[in-house]
Amino acid sequence: MIRSIFFCSLTFFTLFFISFYLHESYIEKQAVILPFSLKKVYLFHLGFSLLICINFQLFSTVDKIFEQLGFIYLGTLFFKIILFCAIFYQPLFTEESLSQMSQISLFIPMILFLLTETFFVARILNQKE
Repeated sequence: MIRSIFFCSLTFFTLFFISFYLHESYIEKQAVILPFSLKKVYLFHLGFSLLICINFQLFSTVDKIFEQLGFIYLGTLFFKIILFCAIFYQPLFTEESLSQMSQISLFIPMILFLLTETFFVARILNQKE
């Protein structure tokens, strides 16, 4: 279990560093000013996805909880969306309208971390089958 938690953490941190610095360098080359901190968006997704995967790895050892992990994951996704909207309320809802580059800059980290998180959760759920 410790090895899988380490591998999961290493994967998420590598994904964070590579994707954030590539994304940031592209934004700087295009001379786009985002109404939010790109680093905070990436850190939010890193922290929440890592927290979900580590907790699921720990909870997968409890038989009563393991049967419900799929439903728990759906609830955590809903909670993640609500928390993201609450933290980034200012640029999301009070701006006149986000530019297309700003919208894409919010979408890219969400998709990257969601796909990676889903991969790890699916691997955990398929462990006992």
